[in-house]
Amino acid sequence: MTSLTRIFTAATVGLTIFLCFLLAATAQAASANRPNVLFIMADDHSAAAISAYGSKINQTPNLDRLASEGMRFNHVFCVNSICSPSRATILTGKYSHLNGVPAFNRFDGSQPTVAKHLQGAGYYTGMIGKWHLGGSPTGFDYWEILPGQGVYSDPAFLNAKGRHVIEGYATDIITDLGIDFLKSKPKDKPFFLMLHHKAPHRNWEPDEKHRAMFAGKKIPEPPTLRDDYATRTDAIRECEQKVFYDLTRKDLKLVPPADLVGKERVAWLKVKPTEVEIVENGKTNQLTGEALNSWKYQRYMQDYLACVQSVDDNVGRLLDWMDHNGLATNTMVIYTSDQGFFLGDHGLYDKRFMYEDSITMPFLIRWPGVTKPGSVQNAMCINADFAPLFMDAAGLKTPPEMQGRSFVPLLKSEHPADWRTSFYYRYYHDPGDHNTRAHYGVRTETHKLICFWKTNQWECYDLVHDPLELHNIYNDSAQSGTVAKLKTELFRLKKELKDDDQFANQLPSQGVD
Repeated sequence: MTSLTRIFTAATVGLTIFLCFLLAATAQAASANRPNVLFIMADDHSAAAISAYGSKINQTPNLDRLASEGMRFNHVFCVNSICSPSRATILTGKYSHLNGVPAFNRFDGSQPTVAKHLQGAGYYTGMIGKWHLGGSPTGFDYWEILPGQGVYSDPAFLNAKGRHVIEGYATDIITDLGIDFLKSKPKDKPFFLMLHHKAPHRNWEPDEKHRAMFAGKKIPEPPTLRDDYATRTDAIRECEQKVFYDLTRKDLKLVPPADLVGKERVAWLKVKPTEVEIVENGKTNQLTGEALNSWKYQRYMQDYLACVQSVDDNVGRLLDWMDHNGLATNTMVIYTSDQGFFLGDHGLYDKRFMYEDSITMPFLIRWPGVTKPGSVQNAMCINADFAPLFMDAAGLKTPPEMQGRSFVPLLKSEHPADWRTSFYYRYYHDPGDHNTRAHYGVRTETHKLICFWKTNQWECYDLVHDPLELHNIYNDSAQSGTVAKLKTELFRLKKELKDDDQFANQLPSQGVD
């Protein structure tokens, strides 16, 4: 080998080594610039039970912290207000008719999800808590999930190794598992963690600490608790999710007689009581009628809010741990719920209907350097937007099959000129557990149109002048022009989203508890 050859070879080797170092440094810098994503989702948590949203019934200082340090969204909506469908939409960025989960049926884990996309891009991915989609999660490096709905006390969990029970209260345990995930994550990868709480899902079973906080506390009643449903369709009258009539003895935490065991005990708990005997200050009172109605609302809300308080405390515990371990500055933290929930609004509990209390999702996000502390966003978003948001934050393009849209510009307080001003909704689970009629509809910035398609009954609301949705204007001749425009928009969106009534007459076989 000549001297010139040696010099050339050495230079080539040196250049190669330099380029390798440069590429490694570039990759490391890109990884460092991509945010971690912590997605905390409760189950059935109404925005009306968060003080950052103006709650008059409770205080949530730790959730409020996310709002004060980040951004509060006022108009984030669920496109099918029920647990499993919402979770499938969040994972896929697609509506129920395309992701295959219109009701409580098993999710096809072979399809693309945001977890798979982020995992492929180098994220360490985790799923902890309530899965509720049947089967095992795919696209996650680590998963530890509740089977079915899960239970509040001493819950069982499933992971890749099998089933095991963890003693304690579900909300505390899920938070502990989340912290363990953060402790053990690879140091050279950003993380994407979906941390899903069971609370405050029915049967609203708080731990003793938080139960004591609300025991005997008088909760203000919502203005529509005694809604008479004048001008409304049959659907709301026929549904079986009314606070006064459909809460069971189990919901109300009534104690069965000691001599009832087995099936007899279960049957007793399922009864919807029309009278209740309670003991107060050593005196026995028999509650019926309006006195019983008021008592039912208080029992429901005391337990519900106690479950919420446990979630709030645990969010605070998790945020503090992140602060103390250097994870706060480059982590996007989101708190939301899988949908809204009725807290006695229109006399109801649960969700499903296209009314505001049911479809409105709380959405609080802190992303240091992107979201301005204490900012508020009123643009209209849907849960199909979440997957595109996560991908955009990770520097990935939204796949064409996703029907949502990244709202990173909104996080920067920018407002794209072509941002949506309406969205399409469709609920399928009819009759389901609460005899709630299937329906679809459109919500704009000012109005809402709902079609209960099996009975061909319609409702229309002026959300500006009737925000509580008490006056159905569908049959008002003076509103015929507005109704016609809303119908045009409804069917435009239905066609654009490729809803060809895939599940209008037949739901997939049920496979989720």
